[in-house]
Amino acid sequence: MSGRRKLTTALLIVGLLTTTACSAELAGPTPPSPGQLPAGGGAAQVQPPPASEGPGLTAPGIRLTGVPRGDGSFDVTEQVMFRTPTSTIQLQLPKSGERLQGLMARTKPEVISLQVVADGDLVTVRDTQVKAARDLQLDSPATELKLTYRLSGSSARSLPSRAGRALAAISPLTAATDGTLPTNLAVSGGGLLNAICPLLKETRCAVGEPPELGIQQGLPADRALAVLQLDLPMQP
Repeated sequence: MSGRRKLTTALLIVGLLTTTACSAELAGPTPPSPGQLPAGGGAAQVQPPPASEGPGLTAPGIRLTGVPRGDGSFDVTEQVMFRTPTSTIQLQLPKSGERLQGLMARTKPEVISLQVVADGDLVTVRDTQVKAARDLQLDSPATELKLTYRLSGSSARSLPSRAGRALAAISPLTAATDGTLPTNLAVSGGGLLNAICPLLKETRCAVGEPPELGIQQGLPADRALAVLQLDLPMQP
């Protein structure tokens, strides 16, 4: 990444910290059962409709849905459809191989409670914690995967700012397996205020307006890293 590119990314992340955009807060549950949780500030809650088609669901690609928690962690559901049966899954955390600027440079993401279903069958995962990039070997090649896990250590509080305001980095855990897969990222709660994708040429990747702000869809998996500004829900 060039010095100019790093400076641009750093300025955009600073912009996320200082933005004054207002939004009604979203609230979300721990997957897989949708529901509502109180959000900071008590504003109206909005729950986007669940996707039923698209990359990772009915076509090759990845769909990642993250549900933020009050401590800054995310409950994540990642649905993957490969173009061909695959037996070696490369697991990579949001920061692996990439430099994030400012507050985000101090984050240390890790995954706990990893569960994997391959072509409808539960996979025995001997180590359900991911602290660094590693491979997950399936017993037999699979075309469809569903991963559920908790992502922690990928967020940083925005200070000084309102309570619950934070930055967080998300990306698919499986992105390195096939970096060409189209990827949709979604945040189902937490009052999303802005998003940048530092690996894209046009780094601002927020679409729509609060309270229905979303993230640009169809990102290549190897560039599907998003830094979010959001209000975390008020929950344990």
